[in-house]
Amino acid sequence: MAPRLCSISAAARRLLGGPGPGAGKVAAVVAARFYSKDNEGSWFRSLFVHKVDPRKDAHSTLLSKKETSNLYKIQFHNVKPECLDAYNSLTEAVLPKLHLDEDYPCSLVGNWNTWYGEQDQAVHLWRFSGGYPALMDCMNKLKNNKEYLEFRKERSQMLLSRRNQLLLEFSFWNEPQPRTGPNIYELRTYKLKPGTMIEWGNNWARAIKYRQENQEAVGGFFSQIGELYVVHHLWAYKDLQSREETRNAAWRKRGWDENVYYTVPLVRHMESRIMIPLKISPLQ
Repeated sequence: MAPRLCSISAAARRLLGGPGPGAGKVAAVVAARFYSKDNEGSWFRSLFVHKVDPRKDAHSTLLSKKETSNLYKIQFHNVKPECLDAYNSLTEAVLPKLHLDEDYPCSLVGNWNTWYGEQDQAVHLWRFSGGYPALMDCMNKLKNNKEYLEFRKERSQMLLSRRNQLLLEFSFWNEPQPRTGPNIYELRTYKLKPGTMIEWGNNWARAIKYRQENQEAVGGFFSQIGELYVVHHLWAYKDLQSREETRNAAWRKRGWDENVYYTVPLVRHMESRIMIPLKISPLQ
């Protein structure tokens, strides 16, 4: 039996083939409205609005750790449901070799399967000691690593999709360190409104102290390449009941409610994943 191929309907091909019959009209209407006489005055005045003084440094410089030059990469792999066990086995056989090889300036921080959230998903967090030069060094060496190239080829047969981001760590968060288990991990992802990262960091620099008593804070990161203005907070708990009790305890501390009050308006979208560590994960 011949393999089934993806097909695209005629309607879909028409949508993909061009802007559609109504797009030109929409563009014309928008242009007409923008340049109409009613708006001419406001358009002209917009040329003379006051200028906002630019920051002296990028938020990556202001918010990231100064004493380290670590760069992080987070990977999200959506796996075919029937392939998840085989994917985990393949990953556990190959990735520790890179982690242990001193010739590669990269190390595993954590490896998980999503338990609640997106199903049949693997999440990997890497640290590159030395920043972007270390990342490029690894990438160039992996191009000539036959075992890794074979691993990627085999892995590609198991995936539905994958994406990644390059991250920096917030200066006021803990640096992720290996943990003994068993633990569950929560990855809370916040997509912020552009231009609000400094405000987010200022609030969380004060608020993180309310979430340290049970050693639940693992790491906090913000995106540099990939989808921008994205924040990831990584937490560890013994179980879901411990998570609930720890989070409820934070609300009883004076000042935590203020952090929530000031940061919620900065968020466009937020997501929570509960994750289970793989056998090879340094965070257990």
